Amino acid sequence: MLVIIDPRATKEETQALTAAALSRGLQAHAVPGTRRALVLTGTGQPLDSTVFAGLPGVLEVRQPKQPFPLASREVKPEDTVVSIGGVPVGGASFVVIGGPCAVESRAQTLGIARSVRSAGAHVLRGGAFKPRTSPYVFQGLGEEGLKILAEAREETGLPVVTEALDIEHVDLVERYADAIQVGSRNMHNFPLLRRVGRARKPVLLKRGFAATLEEFLMAAEYVLSEGNPDVVLCERGIRTFSDFSRNTLDLTIVPALRSLSHLPVIVDPSHSSGRRDMVVPLARAAAAVGADGIMVEVHAAPKDALCDGSQSVTPDAFDTLVREVGRVADSVDRPLLRQESRRPKVAVGRFA
Repeated sequence: MLVIIDPRATKEETQALTAAALSRGLQAHAVPGTRRALVLTGTGQPLDSTVFAGLPGVLEVRQPKQPFPLASREVKPEDTVVSIGGVPVGGASFVVIGGPCAVESRAQTLGIARSVRSAGAHVLRGGAFKPRTSPYVFQGLGEEGLKILAEAREETGLPVVTEALDIEHVDLVERYADAIQVGSRNMHNFPLLRRVGRARKPVLLKRGFAATLEEFLMAAEYVLSEGNPDVVLCERGIRTFSDFSRNTLDLTIVPALRSLSHLPVIVDPSHSSGRRDMVVPLARAAAAVGADGIMVEVHAAPKDALCDGSQSVTPDAFDTLVREVGRVADSVDRPLLRQESRRPKVAVGRFA
């Protein structure tokens, strides 16, 4: 149930409304934004709107049109801007996230972090925990990888996003990173979604490789319903009959999501293609179709990468990518976010 609160309502009237919801076994979710509103959830049964419509301070009560009210524009018409370590995702500018698929070593990660920072990236990505199809391949460095990412942030000033594979990893990731990624395989891991919904860090939620638009937004709703308003949606390709790419990038979902939801949307051209020769054109397309940013995998020696080398671009190619995407972003009035002047805290040559 959506309750629109009168702008003239007093603090006491709003508190009484919340108390009335709690007394009936409901949860009252405050909606941030210019419009004051509450979303009441909890019983799974139709709610009697007349109970709340007559309360002082209530302007309007109605049933939301979408099953994901907290993620919908009906409830929050304004765009949500999510801050990842001070970098605004979803604002007036286009954001670039870059880094290795996996943290393989200190030297590798610090070197790539310097490269993507120099090319114009705003956020560093890198996997410390890796979900792999085979149990016999590299699974990530775990906490040691998180420490390396934190050191890379200290040197370059780039905030860090990395994946938590399960509930047990969330505390660790939250301690070291600036945003918690929920990967495609975990989009339907509802206990994990609820846990990151109680985290104090933003959540980067990747679309499941067979998920519909509604299923994607319902996964975001799990996070929002636990009190975490900072969710970034990531289109990373879906599984189709295609045999020339790893997945199929669904660019149509970007404007669809932006129409239905206030949450920012970014695109991962690396996982969607699985081919480094496709990453640059797909990144340009993401900017053209209205995405808020991209997330790209970068490796200095892709053929030697321990994970997803075939879809990782070199630092030189990433530099070209940022420049080309910047031109497209300018043409649609979403210029690249101006990179802050962050001074490295450690001498650049120290880890060479």
